[in-house]
Amino acid sequence: MNDKMTLIQYAIEKYEKEEVLVEKLKNILPEKDIQRNLDTLIGTQRVRRIGPEILQNNRSHTELPNLPEHLKPLLEKI
Repeated sequence: MNDKMTLIQYAIEKYEKEEVLVEKLKNILPEKDIQRNLDTLIGTQRVRRIGPEILQNNRSHTELPNLPEHLKPLLEKI
């Protein structure tokens, strides 16, 4: 798993609403990268959609990866 996906998974912990999540992550990543990584996370069942706008880490299927030290400041920014 790459750093972008890890960052997105931890951001989902902070912001479950997809619209808010994308807005916050746009300060760090291009929107195209955000959508592509969300699609990959959903496709691999690491993240699931609950209704039309809520995202949730699928902890029953997989655990959150460890957050690398160099990503912690980015996560705090959002």
